[in-house]
Formats: sequence, C-alpha cells, structure tokens
Amino acid sequence: MTSAMSKAKGFKKSKAGTYLSIGSSAFGAISVVKQARTARKDNDTLRLVDAVVSAAALVTGVALLLRELKRLGDDDVLLG
Repeated sequence: MTSAMSKAKGFKKSKAGTYLSIGSSAFGAISVVKQARTARKDNDTLRLVDAVVSAAALVTGVALLLRELKRLGDDDVLLG
C-alpha cells in the first residue's frame, strides 16, 4: 500500500498529472472567453479587464505547466 500511496502523491509531478492540469486550464479558457463576450456585448469595461487578467493568468499557468512537462522528460514518477 505504501508504494501505491507514493505513486498517488507523485501524480501531480507526473506527465499525466501535468496533462490533466493543462486540460483543466482549457476548460477555464472557455469560461474566460464567455466572460469576455458578455462584457463586450454589455460594454462593461471592468468585466472585460477582469477577463483579460484571467486570460493572462491562464496563459502564464499553461506556460509554467509546459515548462514542467519539458523538465520531466524521462523522469516520470509513474513510470518507475
């Protein structure tokens, strides 16, 4: 059971966990696009600024995840 627990704890640092995080960010991007469209339709500058800041945060997060994915390379936790 200890081996299974250590693999489960290492999932976030694995390639699969990183891909899952990138996928979650994609769903967040859908929400940001909807928010931006609504803000533009309603001419709500504050909501539009919020959507732009949220989009920047998503882009930064995905960039960090991609960098982590490159660093993982063959050192995947779940493979060995």
